[in-house]
Amino acid sequence: MTINLKTMLKIMKRHPLYNFAILSLGALLLTGCFAAKNYERPNLDDTVTNLYRTDALPTDSLSMANVAWKDLFTDSYLQQYIEEGLQNNMDIRIALQQVLAAEAYAKQGKAGYLPTLNATASATHQELAKNSQFGSFFNGSIEQFELSGSLSWEADIWGKIRSNQRATNASYLRSVSAHQAVKTSLVAGIVTAYYQLLALDEQLEVTNQTIEARNKSVTTIQALKDAGQVTQVAVDQYVAQYNNALALKVDIEASIFKTENLLSILLGKSPQHFERGTLESQQLETDIKLGVPAVLLSNRPDVMAAEYQLIEAFELTNVARSNFYPSLSIGANGGFQSLELDKLFSVNSLFATLVGNLTQPIFNQRKIRTQYEVSQAQQEQALLNFKKTLLEAGSEVSNALYDYNAETEKFEYRLNEAEALRRAESNSEELLNYGYANYLDLLTARQNALNAELNMINNKLNQLLSIVNLYEALGGGWQ
Repeated sequence: MTINLKTMLKIMKRHPLYNFAILSLGALLLTGCFAAKNYERPNLDDTVTNLYRTDALPTDSLSMANVAWKDLFTDSYLQQYIEEGLQNNMDIRIALQQVLAAEAYAKQGKAGYLPTLNATASATHQELAKNSQFGSFFNGSIEQFELSGSLSWEADIWGKIRSNQRATNASYLRSVSAHQAVKTSLVAGIVTAYYQLLALDEQLEVTNQTIEARNKSVTTIQALKDAGQVTQVAVDQYVAQYNNALALKVDIEASIFKTENLLSILLGKSPQHFERGTLESQQLETDIKLGVPAVLLSNRPDVMAAEYQLIEAFELTNVARSNFYPSLSIGANGGFQSLELDKLFSVNSLFATLVGNLTQPIFNQRKIRTQYEVSQAQQEQALLNFKKTLLEAGSEVSNALYDYNAETEKFEYRLNEAEALRRAESNSEELLNYGYANYLDLLTARQNALNAELNMINNKLNQLLSIVNLYEALGGGWQ
């Protein structure tokens, strides 16, 4: 039996799927009019080239941000506290929940290609008025039972579903980067608080030694006064200086108390005392490598988050643009429907409906145009925010590097200052004992020596913190 092409087409035209095939083919042919654009990173050469303000521009792609925090911070107490903070810190846990929420939206975006399927079971009882249109034909009431399913599917002709999927995925990655940024900030915060405690401990030790020495000096000056070598004014000056040291001790202990409470918050714990090492034992043995400025695009979590925000805005602009074009959807509905329950599953109760829609927006109170213009503005905002975040990152790196170099250079001067003032204090005390110096010279020398000791500790602390700040500025700590 032979069927020619003309006869075959006649047979196909009788099939209900034929019309849907023609409708789909016509819509697909229109895709040449519009296609969703693919994201391309904007040209950042002008921004990145001079991102670091330094005379020695880095040429190596390696950065100290690639060093794991465990390898950079080797103090065993500090490592333990960082581990606890990463597990228990409230900001970390909040950011993690944001990641989980974004992940759920990303999964929903991936399911956009799938059809929608619903099932319905219903029973209807209707009392008809005798004077109504249908009551004149039917006596009493009408009952109807239905068990059906409905399916709908939208063809992604213009890439709207694909763009929406990419937008939700970018939103998820942005939340991941935000979580990484919180980790970077947390590691830096814990290290900073820990180093501040070490510096305060050392300042407290110096102050206690000063208090002990000044207490002995009060006894000595009182003996000199009793011998008639000095007046009561000298005794009062020594007592005042002794009490000044006691007051300084109270301030340092208060700072230790508050800093421990701050560390407790960072670790997600109730306020408590923390065991710790010493300031002198802290050695950050790592090469200060900045890496080329472009590595900030892959190391700094906030920079990455800003770019993912730009990607999301770009894809949502694609979605808004696609709303100007017609949408093709196919729906199907079928099941069992009967006026009598015992005949619900009869062959005569079967029904089916197949619908294809091609909808072209014409006039909708300018909603589509407004949505598109808003999406364009939001995309431009995201681009500017991306560039701003990158500039701020470069500024932070430059500041941290300058601070490190300045504190390193200044430490030698502070050390020489402290040694000179210690000698001045020792010589003034010896000259006073032999009657060749004024007690005021010794008081001044002692106060200057104490200030120099405290300044040197602060300088050591600032030197350590400048490395921590540089590490954070380069995007280290979340790996």
